[in-house]
Amino acid sequence: MNLCTNVSDTGSWTPGLLGKGGGNSSLGCVNGSGVSHDNGPGGCGVSPATEKNWAALLILAAVVVTVAGNILVIMAVCLEKKLQNATNYFLMSLAVADMLLGLLVMPVSMVTILYGYCWPLPHSLCPIWIYLDVLFSTASIMHLCAISLDRYIAIRNPIHHSRFNSRTKAFMKIMAVWTISVGISMPIPVFGLQDDSKVFKKDSCFLTDASFVLGGSLVAFFIPLTIMVVTYFLTISALQTEATLCLDQLVPKPRWAAPLSFLPQGSLSSERLFSRRSLGGREMGAPFGRRTMQSISNEQKASKVLGVVFFLFVVMWCPFFVTNVLAVACEGVCDAGLLEELLNVFVWVGYLSSAVNPLVYTLFNKTYRAAFSATSAAAAGRSAARCA
Repeated sequence: MNLCTNVSDTGSWTPGLLGKGGGNSSLGCVNGSGVSHDNGPGGCGVSPATEKNWAALLILAAVVVTVAGNILVIMAVCLEKKLQNATNYFLMSLAVADMLLGLLVMPVSMVTILYGYCWPLPHSLCPIWIYLDVLFSTASIMHLCAISLDRYIAIRNPIHHSRFNSRTKAFMKIMAVWTISVGISMPIPVFGLQDDSKVFKKDSCFLTDASFVLGGSLVAFFIPLTIMVVTYFLTISALQTEATLCLDQLVPKPRWAAPLSFLPQGSLSSERLFSRRSLGGREMGAPFGRRTMQSISNEQKASKVLGVVFFLFVVMWCPFFVTNVLAVACEGVCDAGLLEELLNVFVWVGYLSSAVNPLVYTLFNKTYRAAFSATSAAAAGRSAARCA
């Protein structure tokens, strides 16, 4: 989210809200050697630095991986019936946001690097680009927050949730997520198109309002992040409690085991889970118990995959947002040059989070892996048929 403040006339620098690329554009039209580029569109010229060209090639590879991987996720959910549930609909919508980020935001950021961090496109496109940057990045965290919250509600109140949970309801929730994301990012084009000074400084495209930087970071990242983390751990705790209670019903504890009740009961090993489920099915003949244990087992497996997705998102975006807010909070005190360099790195680490989710699904989910293989094989077959 390209919301950054700028290098002021005195040389101080402050980043902005979701400032993807903002740290870069804070350099204005000056490259690393201090040479101004003013021979290209908008007073910018292509940087001759070999390092930047190599960076552009790496970014181009990241764009291809991001777009292709998320297209596979979208196709997998659309074509594989086993993946058509509420959580995977959210993941599909998340993949749409990540794919659009790779198509519309990352390539433009690559162009600004080639032009020495100047804005080489028409000025009217600058607030639109920042808006898309903020929109898709906000949508990503909002989707993860909604997934975590929805799963917690489903586990805590399964009867009510199943009664009102359908494909239509899932898509209504997804629409609500996108509506919130649009509402958070909409002020950018509204004010940016009216006043160039809010999105431009020294031919660089970034937000210059520090209050929007702080407020936007809070609303678009830190609050949903807190909700996501808290509800995720509450979900894990609820699953462990339900599994323990279910096992106790299937295999009652002997009386002599009561003194050992001080031992932790919240965690379940997979061996204990499946062995007691087998006992329940074989000795007690309780299909309800077996179905409950199978449901809990499936939820625990899904929680592991989502836990990896949540963890990677936090690890890859937290450094940027923390540094971004820190740069605004300690303007004039902190080392502006160091913060600038950190943001230049952290913003691309955050961008790459849009590329890793398909890899996580492939590594940790057998159904996604099979769907990806089938989709890729079908696409290869069609390509071979055209060539023939």
